[in-house]
Formats: sequence, C-alpha cells, structure tokens
Amino acid sequence: MANDNEPEMEYSELSGEFTEDGVTVLVDISRPAGTQLDWRLMVLTEEEDVTEWEEPFATDREAFDEFLATVAREGIHSFFTDADDSPTLQ
Repeated sequence: MANDNEPEMEYSELSGEFTEDGVTVLVDISRPAGTQLDWRLMVLTEEEDVTEWEEPFATDREAFDEFLATVAREGIHSFFTDADDSPTLQ
C-alpha cells in the first residue's frame, strides 16, 4: 500500500533488470504518474546499493541511454559500492 504522502509513480517501459558479465541490476526510470515531468533514473543492485542521478531527463530514452553510457564507460560493477561510498551521478 502506497504512503499517502508519496505520489503514484509511472514507470518507463525501459525500466527493469539489466544483466552484463553475469551481474544484474535493476534500472528504475520513473516520474509522478499523470504528469509530463522529467524522468528520474535510479539503479539498484542485489546488495541494495542505490545510485541515483541528480539531474532528471527530458525523456525516458535519454535516461536509459545515460545508464547504458555509464555501463560502457565505467562498467556494471561501478554501481556496487563499499560501505563508505554513496554514489550520486550527474
């Protein structure tokens, strides 16, 4: 049951599990339901590491393309953090 203080979210069809090199992460691309607001991008790992981009994206495709570019540039393991790190990407 959703918290009354949190808006319902609309999830992009591009959201979902992504696997590379035997490692799977969950790609979460969302915005408040019923709005034309920009899309937020968040990546969650099985170890419950969360990486969230500070800046929203005009389209869900732009958000997903940024995720793919990050994987290509830094590798899928870049979403896993040590206890000391809390990644936030721009």
